[in-house]
Amino acid sequence: MKFQKIDKYSSVSVELARFDRELDKCVSECQTMLHVEDDTLTYSQQLSALINAWRLFMEEEKFVPVFVRFFLSDAANQLPALQKEFHDIFNSTCCSVVQQAPLDGSKVAMWAYLQNGVDCVRLDDFSFRCSHGAYSHYWTGNMMMNEGDSALQTEMIFKKYVSSLETKNISLTDNCVRTWLFVQNVDVNYKGVVKARKKVFEKHRLTPETHYIASTGIEGRGSDAASLVRMDAYAVAGLKPGQQQYLYGKTHLNPTYEYGVTFERGVKVLYGDRSHLFISGTASIDNKGDVLYEGDIVRQTERMWENISVLLQEGGASFIDVASMIIYLRDVSDREVVSKMYEKRFPDVPKVILYAPVCRPGWLIEMECMAINPESNKSFANF
Repeated sequence: MKFQKIDKYSSVSVELARFDRELDKCVSECQTMLHVEDDTLTYSQQLSALINAWRLFMEEEKFVPVFVRFFLSDAANQLPALQKEFHDIFNSTCCSVVQQAPLDGSKVAMWAYLQNGVDCVRLDDFSFRCSHGAYSHYWTGNMMMNEGDSALQTEMIFKKYVSSLETKNISLTDNCVRTWLFVQNVDVNYKGVVKARKKVFEKHRLTPETHYIASTGIEGRGSDAASLVRMDAYAVAGLKPGQQQYLYGKTHLNPTYEYGVTFERGVKVLYGDRSHLFISGTASIDNKGDVLYEGDIVRQTERMWENISVLLQEGGASFIDVASMIIYLRDVSDREVVSKMYEKRFPDVPKVILYAPVCRPGWLIEMECMAINPESNKSFANF
């Protein structure tokens, strides 16, 4: 992994992690985080600075964005201008927008996943297909409903997503790699999400004896107050049995079904030339399912890192292979100490720290990440 920080754009910094394989017709990929450095600017000024930096960056880098997520501090007021000013991105790639305020004081931040040598096509209002080699990658963003409680909305979102997958001749059970569930008022509405997701998974034969799906369930909302749940998802067509390997970290974490939820701690997707590791939202927890170090943000952060390290090691990777990190804090006052800890240990990795309470009040911090690892496996086609 090659890391770089670009500061030449006015008021905006770009963190970049790039993965290359020196193989014939091999896809390069990178993850970026764009941050507005001047928090005294108005939202309009911050957005203009972000747009300018993004366009200059894209002129210099021969990549295609396959998935983009914008983090906003006030989606109801900020989304219309974002869609207007970034209309070309919304029309050309899968875009997710969530109200999770960046905790560096800015009003907007941006995470982008980019590749070269790929072909991206819009399929409908929510999803894009990115194709290369033997695989088609389906990115879905901003799936939502605005009627009913959180359980009904979750059930209907999954129903719509399953139907969308079926039109592509793939399934939730065999092809969905990763989901993100953003829950408005997570302390109140998460129980409904858990109940509905479990019901959907049982219907599709996703059980403790088979597998679940790597996921993050976290506080987040859009511009519509009636939408209690929103979902982003990633699925891959062309996978063979054995290409998805689930990560458990049993020395440090317990199976999620033991405390009533249904997701995998992480998943490794194995290709011929590389593997992708998607680590779900992970917090300070032990292998009995108990919260560790309640009230202590430093020790919770350290235990969370330890848990993630175990999951990465199980997948044959480590923190040096991590291409992006998203960190969620329940208490905004913890931002300074957490930021210093991350800058000391992971100064080069693209990352963003957000205000987003975790699903259990005792957890002060949660993190998800994606890692990329070189492979030479002739059993599967190259990425």
